[in-house]
Amino acid sequence: MNRVYLLTGRPGTGKTSIIKQAVAGMKGRAGGFYTEEIRSQGVREGFRLVTLGGPTAILAHIDIHSQYRVSKYGVDLDSLDRVGVSALYQAAEDCDLVVIDEIGKMELFSANFREAVLHIIDSGKKVLGTIMLSPNPWTDAIKRQPQVNLVSVARANYQQVLEELLQWLKDTESLKM
Repeated sequence: MNRVYLLTGRPGTGKTSIIKQAVAGMKGRAGGFYTEEIRSQGVREGFRLVTLGGPTAILAHIDIHSQYRVSKYGVDLDSLDRVGVSALYQAAEDCDLVVIDEIGKMELFSANFREAVLHIIDSGKKVLGTIMLSPNPWTDAIKRQPQVNLVSVARANYQQVLEELLQWLKDTESLKM
């Protein structure tokens, strides 16, 4: 059984929502992080990193001046490393499931993040995450790893993917007993 379950798909298809629903319904402990949009008056201004343990940080924002940029957003690598990467290593130590949402353009600027992802995927830990759809040599190599189950999410298959993911979590929880 694959230990790494990665969702991919176009923006807005519900990948993060699926992860949040799945984690809320599981019996074991989950750690790691997910990302959410920062909006003001309906306009997206950036992205927040939210750990399952509580701390949050600004990952990227239109007002951040950084050499690391994706579109109009400056990326704060220090926040990613300090809050996000720390949450990943903590989850790998203490939790039944490591959540990595998202393995994407912004996060890939961080060598510490890439190292943490490789370490956790190779650790035998159960991992649930999202990964960018666009071609990228580093993420494409992750997608091809034998322990990875890569699932494309679209609006049309949202419920089916959620049900399969919940079953995967249930099956892997019963393997521990």
